[in-house]
Amino acid sequence: MALYLDACLDEGPGASNVVRAALMDSARARGMSQLACDSGITREGLYKTLSASGNPEFSTGLEVIKALKIKLHTAPVGKEKSRKVARKKSSGELAPA
Repeated sequence: MALYLDACLDEGPGASNVVRAALMDSARARGMSQLACDSGITREGLYKTLSASGNPEFSTGLEVIKALKIKLHTAPVGKEKSRKVARKKSSGELAPA
């Protein structure tokens, strides 16, 4: 479920419908009744919020994610920079890697 949701989040701007659908799929896989109990949101509320016409608030999405036992992480956007380690020159000075 976590990898599925992560892939949906990578869809970029405008992916909110994809993320909402992924949460609905994950909720159904987990069991709506159990998720309702774990999240404190009624079963009917989950169906309504996560439906194609639903527009869940961010806090509701976080509650569903928490109840699914998934952690949401963030990372900077852009190229990943490799960590360059300075190497010692023979004279004891640092040289760029």
